Amino acid sequence: MEQKYSVLMSVYINEKPDRFVQALNSMLEQTVSPDQVVIVQDGPVSDVLKVVLEQYQNEYPDLITVLVNEQNLGLGPSLNRGLLECRNELIARMDSDDVSRKDRIEKQLKMFEENEALSICGGVIREFLEDDMSDTQGYRVCPETDEELKEYMKERCPFNHMTVMYKKSEVVKAGNYQDLHFNEDYLLWIRMAQAGCTFANINEVLVDVRVGKDMYKRRGGEEYFQSEKKIQDIMLESGMITEQLYNRNMLKRKIVEKWMTPTIRGWVFKRAARRKDFDEEEAE
Repeated sequence: MEQKYSVLMSVYINEKPDRFVQALNSMLEQTVSPDQVVIVQDGPVSDVLKVVLEQYQNEYPDLITVLVNEQNLGLGPSLNRGLLECRNELIARMDSDDVSRKDRIEKQLKMFEENEALSICGGVIREFLEDDMSDTQGYRVCPETDEELKEYMKERCPFNHMTVMYKKSEVVKAGNYQDLHFNEDYLLWIRMAQAGCTFANINEVLVDVRVGKDMYKRRGGEEYFQSEKKIQDIMLESGMITEQLYNRNMLKRKIVEKWMTPTIRGWVFKRAARRKDFDEEEAE
């Protein structure tokens, strides 16, 4: 019997309606269709996007649920609310301007069927520039196994957030999403690891992710650094990392996020945090 699953998305005022349509359609057109799509409208949105949301609700009244935050609360609180509204145990996260591969969900469901203990499963992302899906900027590839991922997360985020499928009960047990700008997902993965959840990634591209020309350059500044520092503080205080590793992690982040110019930071991110050589055909 095929497992049912929900899709969890969030939209806000800066959303481009055409990109949101492309993202949502990529989930509706999966080889295994969703049983439910929960979309959190985080605060006021443009009139055009409001019309788009209403059109989808009218077309799929039993499938699509739109929750409205009267004010913009941020991604963490929005996903917290949306997750509690999901009626299925398995939930697939999706961002509002990316594109899922058609068989993404089929592959993830297979992982959960083969491993009953699995709590969360993600995959590789291919980043493309703006609206040109043929312009590959790079791939973000994380480890595959539970042991590797829990070691990897001591230094870097172990999942590509927009690719994950997880069990609702496991996320709730770990405290659900909380508000930590830039790092809502990383914080959740840490708490899930502490709660004994089992991790896995599929070594295949599951989602094509849209990036802007200046995306890598923006990954810095005081607010970004403080968010990263909080993640490191939590891991240190919980005993997940040593003081030596904490100091090394913080030095790396201070150099990249506070001391480098945006242009140099962008160059470092593209070369150190992304791969150009991922062979999609071989991975499959």
